[in-house]
Amino acid sequence: MGWLGGWEIVIIVVIVLILFGGTLLPKLGRTFGRKLKGLKEGIKEGEEGFKAAIKEDAEADGKVDGGSDKD
Repeated sequence: MGWLGGWEIVIIVVIVLILFGGTLLPKLGRTFGRKLKGLKEGIKEGEEGFKAAIKEDAEADGKVDGGSDKD
C-alpha cells in the first residue's frame, strides 16, 4: 500500500487547480522540468569528474584501471 492513494491524489490535484488556476500550472511544470533536467546534468558532470579524478589518481599510483594490486 502506498503513501498516497488514488483519491488523495485527486483531491491534491483539485486543490492545486483551485489555488494556482489552469494558466499557471503549465509554467510551473516547465520550470520544474528545466530544474530537474539541470539537476540530472549536474549529477552526470559530477560523476564524470569523480571518475576522471579516480582514474588519474590510480594512474599516478601505478595502478591499472581498477585492477587489484599484485604483491
